[in-house]
Amino acid sequence: MKRTVLIATMLLAALTSVQAQDTSKVRIKPYGFIRSYLNYDSRKTYSVVGGAYNLLPYDELWNEDHTEDLNAVQQMSLQALTSRFGLAISGPRLFGMNSSAKLESDFGGFGSTNTVLRLRLAHLKLTNDDDEIVVGQDWHPMSGSILPDVLGMATGSPFRPHSRAPQVRATHYWHSVGVTAAFLWQLQYMSNGPASATDPTSTASIQYSQNALWPETFGSANFKHGPFFAQLGCDVQVLKPRTHALIDGVTRKVDEHVLSASPTIYAQYVGNPWSIKFRTLIACNTSHLNQLVGYAVTGVNPDGSWSYSPMRASVSYLNVAYGKKYRFNLFMGYMKNLGAGEELYDFGSGDYRIYMKGGGNFTHLNSLYRIAPSVSWNMAAFTLGLEYEYTGATYGDLGSRGTIVNNSALHQVSSHRICVLVKYVF
Repeated sequence: MKRTVLIATMLLAALTSVQAQDTSKVRIKPYGFIRSYLNYDSRKTYSVVGGAYNLLPYDELWNEDHTEDLNAVQQMSLQALTSRFGLAISGPRLFGMNSSAKLESDFGGFGSTNTVLRLRLAHLKLTNDDDEIVVGQDWHPMSGSILPDVLGMATGSPFRPHSRAPQVRATHYWHSVGVTAAFLWQLQYMSNGPASATDPTSTASIQYSQNALWPETFGSANFKHGPFFAQLGCDVQVLKPRTHALIDGVTRKVDEHVLSASPTIYAQYVGNPWSIKFRTLIACNTSHLNQLVGYAVTGVNPDGSWSYSPMRASVSYLNVAYGKKYRFNLFMGYMKNLGAGEELYDFGSGDYRIYMKGGGNFTHLNSLYRIAPSVSWNMAAFTLGLEYEYTGATYGDLGSRGTIVNNSALHQVSSHRICVLVKYVF
């Protein structure tokens, strides 16, 4: 939180300085919307932001005599937490490039007793005909401006990589062909790891990324022509799960790392009235991208350090939308657990330690899919929408390589979500 406040303070100070130097060249335009969701869920689901950001249904939780599934509980809520306010700022030319900035927030953060204001975007942007440079908190290059047209707040997660992070990003185009390079640091969207040197419980923290020193790195080759855009890229991440361990009753420093690389392909056509968007990736340790893929311990070394291997999954989505005033949309997503590719270390009686989003609730997830049709009525600044979201999760027994074994134990758990959206843009 302190880092978020510091970033926002530095950005505001910079903007104030520019305005003091030449106020005639600085323009500030407020923008935002009031957005309310009415959500109905047929069973308990793993969700965040007060339940508005729905990811997947929990597995069955049977009572003592195995007659009732305790997670088969219907839920309903009405929330306006993600109503948004932002400032779009344009300024003077700097270094021969056009300058702009953005500061954006909503009420989707959570304190100990209530919702709190959270920083979404806070960045400086320099552009010309062929180049773009971004410094500050912005969308991850694999999510950003290429959102599916769904109505639900999760915007396609966990099938779509979803993250906003402090970064330095540069893009250069030669006519229709371009390249993007970015260095990113974790903040609100974090990787998981062991809670401490003596507590192996999975928890989310930015320390695993900070301790590794090297930032997350993304690179891509891009193609754009009229309504078409395509991207071939790869995201590389280094984590340092532990800095010390208890060895023979003495706390010692350890040097351990986990390296992962996630290749991806994206393509879209955005015209009038059609919009078609598709992404597929081999997700490796992408908990920080709001996906259900982490990493696992594969060995215990003589010096007390652990060896790790990233878990992998094939993740894809397709989104097709038609219309403007009356807009019809269909989102389809699929994920398949591919395991670690090597034997996991057994701490005893099948105690495999996997660190991923959701902790230990989803280590035995085999596959996941979603079908979500929606329709919306868009009139001037007003939108009224209805969406049905069917999510099916297949769970089973975890094997020694991180994949699901014993087909007879496979079972599917499904959830139905109905979402009504009311939105007013200003």
